Amino acid sequence: MTGVPASAAGGSSGAHGAPAGAASGRADAGGTSGRGSGAVSGAAGAAVPGAAEAVRTPGGAASDGQGGARPPRGGKIAAAAVNQASVWNVANLLTMLRLLLVPGFVMLMLADGGYDPAWRSFAWAAFAIAMITDLFDGHLARTYNLVTDFGKIADPIADKAIMGAALICLSGLGDLPWWVTAVILGRELGITLLRFLVIRYGVIPASRGGKLKTLTQGVAVGMYVLALTGWLATLRFWVMAAAVVLTVVTGLDYVRQAIVLRRRGIAERRAALEET
Repeated sequence: MTGVPASAAGGSSGAHGAPAGAASGRADAGGTSGRGSGAVSGAAGAAVPGAAEAVRTPGGAASDGQGGARPPRGGKIAAAAVNQASVWNVANLLTMLRLLLVPGFVMLMLADGGYDPAWRSFAWAAFAIAMITDLFDGHLARTYNLVTDFGKIADPIADKAIMGAALICLSGLGDLPWWVTAVILGRELGITLLRFLVIRYGVIPASRGGKLKTLTQGVAVGMYVLALTGWLATLRFWVMAAAVVLTVVTGLDYVRQAIVLRRRGIAERRAALEET
């Protein structure tokens, strides 16, 4: 009756799996175990599946003591490389194309004194491509999870660059009053700065009015880029007037939202401090 059945020994080893695993790990680390120690280690490994693997992974990574291998050296560098590679996606390429179109648009707009209908038509084509890519790059980024830090910065810059270049060229050629250019660009730059100022309290969402403003601005500026005459020239005046009104109204609405967002954020912080 002094013998201990194998099943009982196995049960005892299973009940004390952690010490057994630790003992196995010490024997492995020391490298001094003989056949007897190897048998004990093997028995412990059989009783506690994965105990040996908890010490040393096949790839040579050391265990963290909880049964999971520590990430190999250079893991963060590899992850950073993957994130950098993701910058070269379709949405960002469209944004880069829009940035490259800006100097091309300016050259076409000012070619031959800036009043040649043919060159103005080519300039309109470049402007239209830029505006169309603006519609698609944001949609692709959100739909297919292609949002990157580069896109967040470059997209609004590309939008302001092509619109600003068109407005400044038109005013410089005398086709559009300078005060219209000042109102539109002042509003765009001001709202962009305002977004950065209140971003600590939250994000101001894009409104339907803002999207309508962008569309109206694009149509109006595009009509001014073309050398239109007659009733089309009259029509573009009213389209631009609507764009200016929407620019001012939506700008004031963004200011209101920013004030509300800031007050709410300050109130929430004060409440959190009082609770603590």
